[in-house]
Amino acid sequence: MVKQNGDVVNQDAIESDGLPIAERRWAIVSVAIGVAMASLDTAIANTALPAMASQLGTTPADSVWIVNIYQLAMVATLLPFAALGEILGYRRVCIFGLVLFTLASLACAYAWSLPTLVIARFFQGVGASAIMGVNTALLRSIYPAKMLGRGLGTNALVVAVAFAIGPTAASLILSVAPWPWLFAINVPLGLLAFFLARRVLPHTQRATHKFDFLTALYNVGAFGLLILAIGEGAHLSDARTVALEVVGALIFFALLLHRQRGHSAPMLPVDLFRRPLFALSSFTAVCTFATQSLAFVSLPFYFEAVLGRSAVETGFLITPWAVLVGIMAPIAGRLSDHYPPGMLGGIGLSALSAGMVSLVLISPDATTFDICWRMAVCGIGFGFFQAPNLRAIMSSAPPARGGSASGVVATSRLIGQASGAALAAFCFTISNAHGEILALSLGAGFAAIASIASFSRLFVQQVK
Repeated sequence: MVKQNGDVVNQDAIESDGLPIAERRWAIVSVAIGVAMASLDTAIANTALPAMASQLGTTPADSVWIVNIYQLAMVATLLPFAALGEILGYRRVCIFGLVLFTLASLACAYAWSLPTLVIARFFQGVGASAIMGVNTALLRSIYPAKMLGRGLGTNALVVAVAFAIGPTAASLILSVAPWPWLFAINVPLGLLAFFLARRVLPHTQRATHKFDFLTALYNVGAFGLLILAIGEGAHLSDARTVALEVVGALIFFALLLHRQRGHSAPMLPVDLFRRPLFALSSFTAVCTFATQSLAFVSLPFYFEAVLGRSAVETGFLITPWAVLVGIMAPIAGRLSDHYPPGMLGGIGLSALSAGMVSLVLISPDATTFDICWRMAVCGIGFGFFQAPNLRAIMSSAPPARGGSASGVVATSRLIGQASGAALAAFCFTISNAHGEILALSLGAGFAAIASIASFSRLFVQQVK
């Protein structure tokens, strides 16, 4: 038995039947606002880097830390927050994340120098990590089991569209206001999400084991150094520095695995990765988000340098991808309640790979329609994959391990996005003339691999 809004309710009822319809709607709004803010701020700062570097009196190279520190903070702390959610309750961790993200956004808006902005962005990333680490697990309690696919489809829609429209949203804000408003706009949204969360988010059963702070520290070191090494390696930084970062990451991973050996609910959920469906679904997510990141980093350069389009035209040409993801994600989510996620994801990823190949092979004198229908195919494919894959990950984990599964969902996405961005940078580094083509081709390859991995889930036995 647990308390919810002051009343004692049965935990099993929450897990199986979800919230009443009226409360469910407001709970979805609260979670969606938090997820949208966290996802938008992953991409939105890129567009404003030149303006921020100029006004803060720093170099473009140093200003990149405004983006990097946010990603590092998120990836390094996702799994600890997911583990903490199982112990303290997903509701508490999500509300903490909303409060921290909102306060850090306010601090970003009032930052007066690069160091103060980087520090504020670090705490903003930690807050975003707390939100993203437990949001998928919360959906499992908000929705009835038979409607989980619909809920995950809504979540997939919010994440994908927020990431896709981030640059456009940033451009619109910067056209009427200075860069601090990119962060200040989060404050009223964060307050709204906070008050809704306190009122309607469900309480969930808590695990009995204690939180291991040393394990969390090892996790931060392992994933932080890994992402740092990937980024610097892609830019062909000093080999000795990259090697030290890789060695450091391996040492922390070894310490992490040794520390959590024999634990019933390990922070790095190696027990869940022993389940073939869970492992294949996570691998599929990493490859697919790497494809998305490769595309969104390289396409603006491709449209402008190769196809001769203006910056304004480029923004509109990218729109069909985001629009079709928004249309397809809820549809795919509902279909995943009735059809195998492996089949749905495989079909979608095949379409995504085909769309990427068609973009690579497009003629330099292609019309706007020629570009848009190819982008639409990519959007349909990506939108058709995400919600079924989320359902596969969450349903392949026991209910008591929902927090760890939710953490893996977010970690897989961020590792894929960071790897894709790093690979795109590597393609541009090794070839100034054909970097865009290389990046898009690589993205098509990752989507094809993900499609094979998705279809292979049809032949995997689910582990109870």
